[in-house]
Amino acid sequence: MGCAPGNTVSRRGPPNPDRPRVKAADLVVHAGDWVSEELLDQLQTRSKALLACWGNNDGPGLRVRLPEIARATVEQVRIAVVHETGTAKGREMRMEQAFPETDLLIFGHSHIPWDSTAPEGLRLLNPGSPTDRRRQPFCTYMAVEIDGGNVGVELRRLPPRTQPGARSGASN
Repeated sequence: MGCAPGNTVSRRGPPNPDRPRVKAADLVVHAGDWVSEELLDQLQTRSKALLACWGNNDGPGLRVRLPEIARATVEQVRIAVVHETGTAKGREMRMEQAFPETDLLIFGHSHIPWDSTAPEGLRLLNPGSPTDRRRQPFCTYMAVEIDGGNVGVELRRLPPRTQPGARSGASN
């Protein structure tokens, strides 16, 4: 598994996660808030395999095509993908109870990168967002490497976007 875009649609930026990495990834994971069926179609076309769910900003067309919770097993690692997990406080315990047959839970919604492990071993990841950084200093995504039962994670920052028509060196 190579790339986990979070919330990839934003009115603040184009739906363009790191295209070469999406194409190279064995599995692309998306944790909802597509907003556009066109983006789903594009990511399905560009990726070798896609594991994805719908988010709170997704309308009926996307909810028909995507599950609320997406699941897969990759090299003995049981993965679940969901958009919303509630508040940060108590998240690990709540998610361990909600996903007892899961080793790796990938979620979105907050646009805030997250990597933690619950007391019984459930790993929780939020890749942030490649298009809408909100209160974060950078737009981000995660590269995840699964080797047997081992899960390696790297949070990757995307370069700042410049506004159309902005001059080089100008504040954005």
